[in-house]
Amino acid sequence: MSIIKDWTPEKGRAFTRENLAFEHGLHERPMFDDAGLEQLLDTYPREKLGVFTMGEDPKAWTTWRRGRADNLSGGQLLEAAKSGRIWLNLRHTNEYLEPYRQLEAEIFAEKHAHAPGLKTFKRDLGMLISSANAQVFYHLDVSLVTLWQLRGQKQVWVYPVEEPYVGEQDLERIVLRETAEQFAFDPAWDAGAESHILTPGKMVTWKQNAPHRIENGPMLNVSLSIEFMTPQALMRANVIYANGLMRRRLGAQPKLVDGFTPGNIGKLAVARGAKALNLQKPNERVLPPSFRLDAGRPGLLLPA
Repeated sequence: MSIIKDWTPEKGRAFTRENLAFEHGLHERPMFDDAGLEQLLDTYPREKLGVFTMGEDPKAWTTWRRGRADNLSGGQLLEAAKSGRIWLNLRHTNEYLEPYRQLEAEIFAEKHAHAPGLKTFKRDLGMLISSANAQVFYHLDVSLVTLWQLRGQKQVWVYPVEEPYVGEQDLERIVLRETAEQFAFDPAWDAGAESHILTPGKMVTWKQNAPHRIENGPMLNVSLSIEFMTPQALMRANVIYANGLMRRRLGAQPKLVDGFTPGNIGKLAVARGAKALNLQKPNERVLPPSFRLDAGRPGLLLPA
């Protein structure tokens, strides 16, 4: 039985190339009920767990703060998400837990069956467990993304991959890891965005590097976020990387063009050579924990 209920030949051909919305059945699986989530939080490597909180103004992306969960049980963490204002990010769940590795294999087998010629790698299947009214600020991802809603409701705005929403030099700074994936947002840009209301059984995917932001409804939200690469997506990422190097080291003014052109193949070689020689030093600033969750009062954030 298919996970996605509304594959069409048109959607299969457009997958990874266009913004698309789908219907799915993953929310019906018991692994995403409270007991399943508590088990997930108990068995996922605690040192890998991302715990975050944030302000309420969608422009105030610098209020995004990292925290600690210490030795809270899975049940306590789930209660903290239900009663507080936090965002739990479980990256690469498929690498650590066998049921999620099997789920990743199942999802991608279906994608490959319906999208002609699709080849995928660097797959990151992550779980997101987040509080009522929590948000993720305006940002973009280097890889391709599919976002599956399992519980609760959220609104997702997806913006065009062009000025003024994101410029080529913005992309270069992010791919070169000179800056974080979050950056300044103008609420006026909502007029040019696609807006999706995600309820259980809805999934959206968007063009590579499309800026987006998310606001939860007034209830616990559980989502599945899958990042992945294709040969075309990896080429684009390497071309952006090479363009950034050429701009910084040669004073060039390169333009971003998609596809396996001779020029892009040359830029791919430049990017791979620069990475091998470690010519571009990434900004490795890690957001230090500024709060911790309290076991006795799950919704309370204490100083770290």
